[in-house]
Amino acid sequence: MNLQELSNKIKGIKTIVLGDMMLDGYKWGKVQRISPEAPVPVIEINKEEYRLGGAANVALNLASLGADVFAVGIMGTGVNSRIMKKLFKQHGLNSSGLIAEKGRKTTIKTRIGAATQQIVRIDIEDTTEPDELSKTQIMNILKEHICDAKLMIIEDYNKGLLCADIIRQSLDLCKKYQVPVAVDPKQKNFFLYRKVDIFKPNFIELQTNLGQRFETDADFTNGAMQILKKLGCKHLVVTRGAKGMCIFSADNTTRYIPSCAQEVFDVSGAGDTVISALGLAYAAGEEILSAAEFANIAAGVVCGKMGTASATIEEIVEYAKA
Repeated sequence: MNLQELSNKIKGIKTIVLGDMMLDGYKWGKVQRISPEAPVPVIEINKEEYRLGGAANVALNLASLGADVFAVGIMGTGVNSRIMKKLFKQHGLNSSGLIAEKGRKTTIKTRIGAATQQIVRIDIEDTTEPDELSKTQIMNILKEHICDAKLMIIEDYNKGLLCADIIRQSLDLCKKYQVPVAVDPKQKNFFLYRKVDIFKPNFIELQTNLGQRFETDADFTNGAMQILKKLGCKHLVVTRGAKGMCIFSADNTTRYIPSCAQEVFDVSGAGDTVISALGLAYAAGEEILSAAEFANIAAGVVCGKMGTASATIEEIVEYAKA
């Protein structure tokens, strides 16, 4: 695989990201004493930072790889929604596809830690379905932008946006305009994503949704093939952390790619990077194995970074040389 050649092919590909937009907050400090109120450490915060998370991080990853990205999702109307839009602007991302729903909370995951050790994570979220007005706005935006899209990535974190109505209508829209679809699922809507091009659960999600525990490689393969046939997708790509990823395709071929992570500093956001690089390379015309190899290298880059992160083509090229 010629990475420089691939970078030219993926540059400017119009990609829609539909999913749960989130913020990742970080508060870092030092621990010098135990609280007199309870046996817990007192952290004196000296650094605060916000980053794009969830589907917003997917959009950032795609932009870092050179794609022309349009993000579609919902958020609240409070201070966190303003932080979200500010970060979109800082990264050169278009935020006009983000619907502000009155009364809704913008999802934020705040990590609090000392040095490089995370001590606690605080989540604020709203997992209810969008109201009818928001659903209509979401679908109108998709209809407006789907005609010139070359790829749709659906990033489902079970935070409410991707309800049955929006999933069904979105997939119908992609089928009508022949837009390839790559899905990063969670448990709730797992079996609603039928006949997509790429379906990318992780190993645990596969076991959970089958109600099985894979004791052997044969169990894993049989379970994966069950999912592949049930959903009717072209390619099932199962990520396994340090064990790499496995690709199961509709032509009954199975391929395994070992992890290429040289140093794992933080795995948060690595799945966002995988679906971004995988979908983009596939939309550019790469075979699924080549696309997965590209995604594997990109994941290796971000695993060496702290917190949710993205990988640029230049970083991927340098990493592949090492």
